[in-house]
Amino acid sequence: MVPLAELFVQAYVLVDDALKGGAVAVPRRPGPAPACTDAEVLTVALVRHVLGRPSGAAFLAEVRRDWGHFFPILPAQSEFNRRVRWLWGAFEALRQRLTAGVPEDAWQQADTSAVPVKHPSRVRGADGWQGPNGLVAGFGRDAAHGEWFYGFRLALRTDLGSRLVRSWGLVPAAVDERAVADWLPEGAPVPGGLLLDRGLLGRTWAAGHEARGTRVAYAHGRADRQRLPRALRRPVAVLRNRIETTTGETTEHLGLTRHRAHTAWGLLARTAATILAHTLIRLALV
Repeated sequence: MVPLAELFVQAYVLVDDALKGGAVAVPRRPGPAPACTDAEVLTVALVRHVLGRPSGAAFLAEVRRDWGHFFPILPAQSEFNRRVRWLWGAFEALRQRLTAGVPEDAWQQADTSAVPVKHPSRVRGADGWQGPNGLVAGFGRDAAHGEWFYGFRLALRTDLGSRLVRSWGLVPAAVDERAVADWLPEGAPVPGGLLLDRGLLGRTWAAGHEARGTRVAYAHGRADRQRLPRALRRPVAVLRNRIETTTGETTEHLGLTRHRAHTAWGLLARTAATILAHTLIRLALV
């Protein structure tokens, strides 16, 4: 990781060039132009997620205190959060721009991960966790931790080798994961192969992909690995770890599981910023 001063400069140049060059468009807002530019807001939010800082308020206070010479006119916390939510699409547009020039791996991997928004015991009825296109928080089973959760799932499709995120989405907690794996590759070249977690297991579903020219492989669970010949256990475990590593880089290392969002739109903005941060790290741009 580069020194923080260089990180701010590199992130700002990347964002500002994309905005000024028209490669990344932002929605127009009514009223006069704010004193703090969109590029500055996006830079501060992006650097926070590259560093995996859980508290937006604490990081904004740190930037005011230690990096005011870089960002002399930062908005108040509430306004800053509103602007980040307004600009969330710029994070995703920049990610797509950065990955467009990198050929996709022949083999892809797909998985979903639980993104809780509150403890299930605190759910009493309808709440404000409603996002775009009818997306609403709900109950789902987190197989990785063997427990129920309330929130959404993060669906990821990534390169098997580089682990670059190629497509993603927030989906309902109780979604059929095979439907998600169908949706993630839409608009992309047909991959030569798909490595999937056990939650996407389905022979009929896999046969459909095989008929379209995509070989489907499943990461074996621990019990399945014990039934394999000893010589195959380690290579199979490596494949399993690839899926877990890619998901863990976004949810654990970069802190998406500790998102602290209060609305679905806030969670969407944090997710887009986190995945852009992951892309910058994988491309060695920060």
